[in-house]
Amino acid sequence: MNYEVGEKKGESQRVGLREIGDHQYEVTIDGKTVRVDAVKSGPTVYSIIEDGQQFEAMVDEKGAHGFDVSVAGRLYHLEAIDERTKLLAGSAAAVPTGPQTIEAEMPGKVVKLNVAVGDSVTEGEGVVIVEAMKMENEIRSPMDGVIQEIGVSEGQTVEAGALLFVVAPAPEAG
Repeated sequence: MNYEVGEKKGESQRVGLREIGDHQYEVTIDGKTVRVDAVKSGPTVYSIIEDGQQFEAMVDEKGAHGFDVSVAGRLYHLEAIDERTKLLAGSAAAVPTGPQTIEAEMPGKVVKLNVAVGDSVTEGEGVVIVEAMKMENEIRSPMDGVIQEIGVSEGQTVEAGALLFVVAPAPEAG
């Protein structure tokens, strides 16, 4: 299947993904094809090995044919590119309108808080850094808004599902 891939608020590229065996895939980007081994290691976490290097990817489904993927602190959006799917996914995509609660995807340790309650944030801005499986994962704001609550402190150990933070739309200026 072909996808259109882009960083949030950035340029996009066409990417081909083809399953070639059990947990084995061919990924083609800009005409270059690599083989990867991808295994689900948590509810939304995949362990990926490419050219002998291992890394984690957090995947969040966005509508029927789209995904947000966080790899090494960078957030990418993948969307199937056939026109029918684009139209359906575009009409089904939910736009956050109220407070958004962000929870830990897996157990880990809070390494750093980049904001405080009341701070304004933009979509994609790093809010909390959590170390899990010997990797630091920057947890980003899903929307422009104001931090309403922070449920963790630096150095704290968290379990999967623990409240990290709540972000709400900024009040309308008037």
